[in-house]
Amino acid sequence: MRERTNEKWMWLIPIVIAAILWEILAIIIDDPSLLPRFSMIVVSFYELAVEGYLFLDISMSLYHFVIGLLAAFCVGVPLGIFMGWFKKIFVLLDPIVELIRPIPPLAWIPLTIAWIGLTHSAAGFIIFIGALFPILVSTYTGIKDTPRVLIDTGKVLGCTTDLKLIRHIALPYSLPSIATGTRLGMGVGWMCVVAAEMFGVSPSGLGYRLFSEFHQWSQLDYVIAYMLLIGIIALCLDRLFRYLVEDKLFKWKEGIVR
Repeated sequence: MRERTNEKWMWLIPIVIAAILWEILAIIIDDPSLLPRFSMIVVSFYELAVEGYLFLDISMSLYHFVIGLLAAFCVGVPLGIFMGWFKKIFVLLDPIVELIRPIPPLAWIPLTIAWIGLTHSAAGFIIFIGALFPILVSTYTGIKDTPRVLIDTGKVLGCTTDLKLIRHIALPYSLPSIATGTRLGMGVGWMCVVAAEMFGVSPSGLGYRLFSEFHQWSQLDYVIAYMLLIGIIALCLDRLFRYLVEDKLFKWKEGIVR
């Protein structure tokens, strides 16, 4: 029990060491315009929280993130299932997917503004583009790699249609792959939040505040505080997903290291 408790908090050690080294290095440089001290960043967090920026910007960015991620999941999973199961659909759609997939989400910003305008949906669309393809490709791969022996066994046990085989055999088998793709999509989608908000879809948000206000004012301590905040939120989202999906839903699927 004591070993598990120690392991639970071990992740704090490198963070504390990095904060101490940061503080020492900033003291040596002695120029806040180049590298503010870590203690200054902590004070900046407090000031931003008191002024009410943090809660407003975090909630707005999460709102955009949820819009994009849900849309990517609702499109990517069904499309990946059909592409992985039906060869004709794969042959038809694979060239289009591979043509669009390498285009960076940032390249979609001009078209998004022209099509949708400066709205919350525009920010969600940029995040959707970033999160879609990891989910789509992982779903397609999981469905396609379903072992033939499982499919034949399903047919013997009464799964005589494609719908039944997908529902009872291929989809359960590919769930870990879909979960991995969703986790990757969350990471890419969250990285797109700043790009989605920097062109002013709303008067708040982490990306909007970072580029429209703090960057123009050359407030480096606030800029770094928001950069760290983006990373902290991403870490929390990833930990929450891993806890709910990998540790709870897929508890039966233990890897080498637990």
